[in-house]
Amino acid sequence: MPSSGPVLTQAPAPHSPRLHGESHGSTRLTWRRTLVFSVVGIIGIGVRLGVLWVLAGRIGVHYLVATSIAIEASVLHNFVWHVHWTWADRPASAAETSWRLVRFHVTNGLVSMVGSILLVSLLTGGLRVHYLVANLMSILACALVNLIVANLWVFKPEWKRNGQAEPCGAADA
Repeated sequence: MPSSGPVLTQAPAPHSPRLHGESHGSTRLTWRRTLVFSVVGIIGIGVRLGVLWVLAGRIGVHYLVATSIAIEASVLHNFVWHVHWTWADRPASAAETSWRLVRFHVTNGLVSMVGSILLVSLLTGGLRVHYLVANLMSILACALVNLIVANLWVFKPEWKRNGQAEPCGAADA
């Protein structure tokens, strides 16, 4: 006999691939992920410009040194949010998360650092653009490259070790 009460269905878990519109193991870049990446990036811009303003504008640290420190602060900020929000559907062990941080620094950090230092140096040193405006321009120039690399390499759903596929959530051996 059918129940007269409401039918309850199990909702996808917060980290469920279905919730994010992708199948397990997919590196397809969705609009939702792009939007979340952008929100994290916008907050990271605030972190970067805030640190930069304090260091260069208030303390008097040279703008290129201050830019480097501000980039590192925003890279760490963004990584934490990407792990817990942007790519939360791709869980990882503590060891894999550490490797993701290394990959994030090698890619996102390097693109941001090299691209920004070159652009800020050119814009501020050569064209006399204010250092905060130059930093904002360099952030926008590097953002798309960082999104694509992070999605395809840094937060890739599974990695091959010793010739075998290992899900990111596998326990450390």
